Amino acid sequence: MTIISFLAFTILVALVSWLAVRKQDESTSDGYFLGGRSLTAGVIAGSLLLTNLSTEQIVGLNGSAYKDGLSVMAWETLAAISIVVTAIFLLPRYLKGGLTTVPQFLAQRFDVSTKTITSILFLSGYVVVLLPVILYSGSVALSGMFNVPERLGVSDTTALVICIWGIGIIGSIYAVFGGLKAVAVSDSINAVGLIIGGVLIPVFGLMAIGDGSMMDGLNLLIDSDPARFDSTGEPGQEVPFATIFTGMMLVQLFYWGTNQQIIQRGLGAKNLAEGQKGLLLAAFLKILGPIILVLPGMIAYYYFEGGLSSSDLAYPELVRAVLPKPLVGFFAAVLFGAILSSFNSVLNSSVTLFGIDVYKQHINKDAPEATVVKYGKIFGVCLALAAMFIAPFIANAGSLFSYLQEINGIYSIPIFTIIVVGYLTKRVPAIAAKIGIISGSLMYIFSQFWLKPNMIDSAVEAAKASGVTDVEALRMVEVGAYPHYLHVMAILFVANIIIMLIIGKIYPRKEPFVLEYTKQVSIEPYKYVKQVGIIICLIVVGIYIYFAK
Repeated sequence: MTIISFLAFTILVALVSWLAVRKQDESTSDGYFLGGRSLTAGVIAGSLLLTNLSTEQIVGLNGSAYKDGLSVMAWETLAAISIVVTAIFLLPRYLKGGLTTVPQFLAQRFDVSTKTITSILFLSGYVVVLLPVILYSGSVALSGMFNVPERLGVSDTTALVICIWGIGIIGSIYAVFGGLKAVAVSDSINAVGLIIGGVLIPVFGLMAIGDGSMMDGLNLLIDSDPARFDSTGEPGQEVPFATIFTGMMLVQLFYWGTNQQIIQRGLGAKNLAEGQKGLLLAAFLKILGPIILVLPGMIAYYYFEGGLSSSDLAYPELVRAVLPKPLVGFFAAVLFGAILSSFNSVLNSSVTLFGIDVYKQHINKDAPEATVVKYGKIFGVCLALAAMFIAPFIANAGSLFSYLQEINGIYSIPIFTIIVVGYLTKRVPAIAAKIGIISGSLMYIFSQFWLKPNMIDSAVEAAKASGVTDVEALRMVEVGAYPHYLHVMAILFVANIIIMLIIGKIYPRKEPFVLEYTKQVSIEPYKYVKQVGIIICLIVVGIYIYFAK
């Protein structure tokens, strides 16, 4: 029954996606990369939600909630504010310029080499980090859910490889051969399933601890340890309260406003109003995100009495313990959809970046659009194969969620910096952008991978020499020895901006930059965008105040 329900839902999604795109002209760049600039609000919101959610987040963030409680909700709730900023400030400018990729703006504002450097940074992050992590974490979840090693009579490692290649091949078919519209349509269907399935887990979890009553379970959960429902994180936790005012907002703004895999959904909007409505709907859904991504981890902490060997086991163990058997197949299909969504969305964005910003720009400038699409697809296949080969080797990477957040800082903050300076100034030159990207990346690498380990080691050795032996005390010494990586991001962001402004003062552009309207789509805004945006922001602030202890 489990396998039948899994296959039924998966085939349904594939069939609907094929019916939606079978008449789509994908021989042009707009048709393939941006879905013919035809995406509506609902499709954009659903695709954004599913692109954002995958197993490394569902499992990882619930694992963080298992350890730290409600404070990790910042990764979800603060995203809503960032999406509102994107809808009001960035998206109108993107659509006015008729952009297919974010680096295209950098070519207009600075120069082609700046665009190329940025595209290569994006692609490097996708190939080396993001795609393999998505494949690996998704494969671990599905292999365990279906007990693949026992069913196929193979080792855990072999089962993992089988799942990696299965997910990779199916995801590649969606992304490489279906284009953005196929990805977006499948995402939207899976979004409905994810919301339904994701909500069922905390519902059944609360009923399990409340002897059949969801409200009794919730009251019991809150009363058992009220401190875990504090929205303000403490030092030593994953999200200390101070970080939400520094690097956390920068990470969110980069991810939702400039990250190609995300903003590409907005770039494919049929007009600005639809794009803004889609983003605002996604922002509202992110406010509800903790129900799926945080609450199950907190339930698991109570259910298993904090006794799991690893926090990353919180979500899969809770699903296994509380979900009725007939629903396991449906939930597995939903989870499979979330995995595919993140994989094929990143892959589609990579194909777009290569086709538009590398192949067309540097390899074959005179190539017709059909040729650009063709070689973009070839690159996508190669990229998918590379990710499938790399994925099994990250088995010992540790906490995947934390690893992703910190390692992405190498390119996220430098890129976000030059985009902000590019839009807010008119005379900062291209050389400032190049220096900003390179200096930002090198300073972050130096900070996190040389200076931080050395300072922590020195602090711990000094503490031990002074007689400190308690494990928790030594951990707090480590925490206090160096700023949180989110604070480091904020410091380097400010430093980079100062560097770029100084260069702009000394060597300004001869002519001020002017963003031209390409008239690709209507840029008439949604008339209630500011009002709705303010309401969403007030809801987020209200949630924080309500749960603050």
